[in-house]
Amino acid sequence: MSEAAVAAARNPRTARESVDADRVVGKASRRLIPFLVTGFIVAYLDRVNIGFAALTMNSELGFTPEFFGWGAGVFFIGYCLFEAPSNYIMHRVGARVWIARIMVSWGIVSALTAFIWSEASFVVLRLLLGVMEAGFAPGVILYLTYWIPAAQRARVLAGFLIAVPVSSAIGSPISGLILTSMDGVGGFSGWRWLFLMEAIPSIMMGIVCFFYLPDGPGSAKWLTSGEKASLRAALDSEAEPDHGDHWRALKDMRVLVLGVAYFGIVVALYGLGFWLPQIIKSFGFGVAATSLLASVPYVCSALAMWAWSRSSDRRRETVGHTALAAVVGAVGLACAAYAPTPLLSMIALSVAAVGAIAALPTFWSFTTLALGSADAVVGVAVINSIGNTSGFAGPYLVGLIKGATGEFSAALLALAFGPLITAFLLLRARR
Repeated sequence: MSEAAVAAARNPRTARESVDADRVVGKASRRLIPFLVTGFIVAYLDRVNIGFAALTMNSELGFTPEFFGWGAGVFFIGYCLFEAPSNYIMHRVGARVWIARIMVSWGIVSALTAFIWSEASFVVLRLLLGVMEAGFAPGVILYLTYWIPAAQRARVLAGFLIAVPVSSAIGSPISGLILTSMDGVGGFSGWRWLFLMEAIPSIMMGIVCFFYLPDGPGSAKWLTSGEKASLRAALDSEAEPDHGDHWRALKDMRVLVLGVAYFGIVVALYGLGFWLPQIIKSFGFGVAATSLLASVPYVCSALAMWAWSRSSDRRRETVGHTALAAVVGAVGLACAAYAPTPLLSMIALSVAAVGAIAALPTFWSFTTLALGSADAVVGVAVINSIGNTSGFAGPYLVGLIKGATGEFSAALLALAFGPLITAFLLLRARR
């Protein structure tokens, strides 16, 4: 250990004075965010690649629009039920072990989805996939509060949550390529190869996670004693006392309100995400063109998310940024419902995706600060669970309306109400 490190360990106050906390946050972000983003990309891809598989799977297995919407959304029943317990376990046993377990187990289940043969097998594995993945996203959000002070949190959360649009942007053409190029190889349909091939990165990332991810700043070998002390001081200055009762968040009305607000964003995100390939295909495009066009809204969303979160951090304002982005998402969905041409529809769908996705990091920045460090342990997971019930409701609603009307217009209009509810609740919550 260097003389500077020894001095820092003996005199933390001197270390805090001599180390720039912002520089330490930047150093931690550079070490953690690329790995966590990669993990979330493969997680989100395993979650929503069902939308591309449906382009050929539904006809092969005889799935109706109503059943597909319901079966795809079953994932979120298991996901939501096990989110809060998963976050609590992670807080107790450490992020390294628990996040590694999540990634390996969901990869295995995702690979098994390649072998479904009936409606029942599809539903069982979608439900099990939700159970296995439960706790990853809220666990990482909680994990980042161990490292990132509130003033920089929206920007750093955007660095993590950018995996949502990026996974769809890069996953769309990859999924289309697998569907078309691997169809019939080894006697397997292209959609079966899709599940198998896109599950492998999840399992590999889980193994790497066990050796790479520190549980917190105290176990990070790449931080000096002075950097750890400086970061700890910055976090302690905004932390609430740990009352020990992490489960009291279940009775907190703030958690319920924020959960419903999050529902409004996510119902648009998943309702659109699971059905976007089929919406685009309905314009008359083939599988390859559909997969390329489906990436366009998410490329726009990734850029918008990054710029919007930086604006939020610069102005130190989160509620207004989230509400405005949600309204933009609602307007985009409403316009897509009435767009007279495929081009205008694609522009409107891109606006809808931009609004819904740009709202994510500012929402979570506001939420983690509003709850405080102690209540965030379970509160973040509960809010995520309530919000992600829309992952069942959104796709199922679109399937029901599409099955009843034969078109997507009314379904997109119904989804537009979700982000409006988000904006209304958050503007009231700010008071």
